[in-house]
Formats: sequence, C-alpha cells, structure tokens
Amino acid sequence: MPLRFRNIDATPADPVEAWGFEGMLAAIDRGYPSDWRKLIDALADEPALREIYDDARDAAESRATVALIDAALAVAQRTAEQEALERLRAAFRQTRLTQAEVASRLGTSRPRMTSYLSGAVTPSMDVLVAVEALARERRTPSLVAHLELV
Repeated sequence: MPLRFRNIDATPADPVEAWGFEGMLAAIDRGYPSDWRKLIDALADEPALREIYDDARDAAESRATVALIDAALAVAQRTAEQEALERLRAAFRQTRLTQAEVASRLGTSRPRMTSYLSGAVTPSMDVLVAVEALARERRTPSLVAHLELV
C-alpha cells in the first residue's frame, strides 16, 4: 500500500517542499524506500528544507529509518574532494601495506602519503588511480592462489 498523508492537503506525489513537517514525518515513519529517496534528493537539492526535516527526524518513531536517511543524505551531499578522499582511503586499506610501503611504490614520501590520507593535501588524480591499481594488484595474487587451490 503506497504512503498516504493524513490531515494535510499535500500528497506524496507533490514536491517535498509541499509536504511540511507532517508529510516528512509520515514519510520517515510510514514511508517506503521510494519516499525516502524523494526526501533525500529534495534535502540534498534544497538546504532550506533541512530545518523542517530536523524537526521531523527528532519527532520520528523509527530511529532506524532516521539513521538510514541521514547516512544517505551524507553521501548525497559529499563533495568531489570528499568522495576522492574516501576512495583513496579505501584503496589504501585494500593494499594492506604501510603508508611507507605505498609511498615508496608511488615514488613519494611517507609524510606526503600521510597528508593525502588525512585530507590535509589533495593529491592529483594520478595518485588515486595508482593507489587503486595497487589495491587491485595486491588483491589479484590472493584470488589467483585461491583459485589454484580449488
């Protein structure tokens, strides 16, 4: 059964801007993923809606849905720099090497690698691509060895 609003003139088909507090609260507590996606997209596109959402999230009964929406909203609002930093950190972890080892393979210093991973310095795209390639290279031998055992 699709989401329905009670006691307000707006419908879930209306833009989120028309939902107000009651519509957002209903979407959080009784909505479905498509309703949450519509709410997330509207909040990401229109920061002025955030105050109404914050009131609705505080009144919501479904803490799990609030956490889910907040996490998705954080992802939707990431900058390109934040996304690149997350990718760099994930690739670095996947190498299972130390910062000094990765830095050596990239031809840079450990302090420089530390500054990249901390976000203090934004590396060039070449660094991100190289660390991701190193992560793939480090995963591949394990997979090949595993397949040879099978």
